[in-house]
Amino acid sequence: MLKSYKTEINPTKEQIQKINRTIGTCRFIYNFYLAHNKEIYDKEKKFISGFSFSKWLNNDFIPNNQEYLWIKDVSSKAVKQSIMNGEKAFKKFFKKESKFPRFKKKNKSDVKVYLPKNNKTDWVVERHRVKIPTLGWTRLKEKGYIPANTNIKSGMVSTKAGRYYVSVLVEECEQNKPNEICNNPIGIDLGVKDFAVCSNERKYKNINKTKEVKKLKKKLKREQKCLSRKYENKKGEATKKNIQKQVLKVQRVHQRLANIRTNYINQVVNEIVKTKPSYITIEDLSVRSMMKNRHLSKAISSQKFYEFRAKLEVKCKENNIELRIVDRWYPSSKLCHKCGNIKTDLKLSDRVYKCECGYEADRDFNASLNLRDAETYRVA
Repeated sequence: MLKSYKTEINPTKEQIQKINRTIGTCRFIYNFYLAHNKEIYDKEKKFISGFSFSKWLNNDFIPNNQEYLWIKDVSSKAVKQSIMNGEKAFKKFFKKESKFPRFKKKNKSDVKVYLPKNNKTDWVVERHRVKIPTLGWTRLKEKGYIPANTNIKSGMVSTKAGRYYVSVLVEECEQNKPNEICNNPIGIDLGVKDFAVCSNERKYKNINKTKEVKKLKKKLKREQKCLSRKYENKKGEATKKNIQKQVLKVQRVHQRLANIRTNYINQVVNEIVKTKPSYITIEDLSVRSMMKNRHLSKAISSQKFYEFRAKLEVKCKENNIELRIVDRWYPSSKLCHKCGNIKTDLKLSDRVYKCECGYEADRDFNASLNLRDAETYRVA
């Protein structure tokens, strides 16, 4: 069983320079591959694979253009992986799974450095440090998080908001956990007012309405205003440095907000799975369609529904719990749990569900009960 671990590292100044140089080179190669493929397609109407581009780059382009010899100064495996990432992006576009690949912009795109395990001495993990290929021993900020003496297949180094992270893929022995489950299934209704309402009468609040998040949002607004003023008064190199410092401040506030939301999702998922239900039922939400509502798009995006579903799927597989996905057109909110009548005139502002049969309950709780008892579903 393969499992990934991601944690923050504390590299030296020399290692930081090497990481930044490698990330910049990988970003340049990725953009170069996209631009070269686009140029060749316009002329010859054909697509160049990543292998063919890598061969042309090393045998023809770099030897004939000495000003690009700096590409050879970084890890060749990291450069090749960035080319293969570009090829994957093109193939997804051809299969109509995504839009046309976009160029990665400096300081705004998430570029990772892929470093495989070539020798036995690569990717050695100890309690407080890890040996990264081409970088050497690097100190870990979270000691003991990555298990020591494990078989690491490969790893990546990335940076975000001035911090550096390492993620490794570890091969672990699969442990079959006993099915200690009870006969109390759970239906979960996700929403904006409350993050999640469960059929076992457990309600999880919206983390974005807490004082800490609201305070950070105000701070983010102030930092963004300060940044826009610096762009307006842009004069000379000294101001450019101040702009870079302010951009870093804005990125750190964004990352802080993202970490709070992700941590809350982890807590909610763990608490739900620890109840050991026989199965869990959720709705297949169309977040893209929900985001079209300009009044709720910001609130919906900050809830991170997709991340919740992805983490819940992983946890259910680890604990042998069946996760049921109900179709997005299932009328969970409009359906009466008691008599089965569908209330077609139900509005979003109606927070209490009132049926003609006399049944009255909270709108979200009624939806969670209907999801729990849904008969048409698919297993994730």
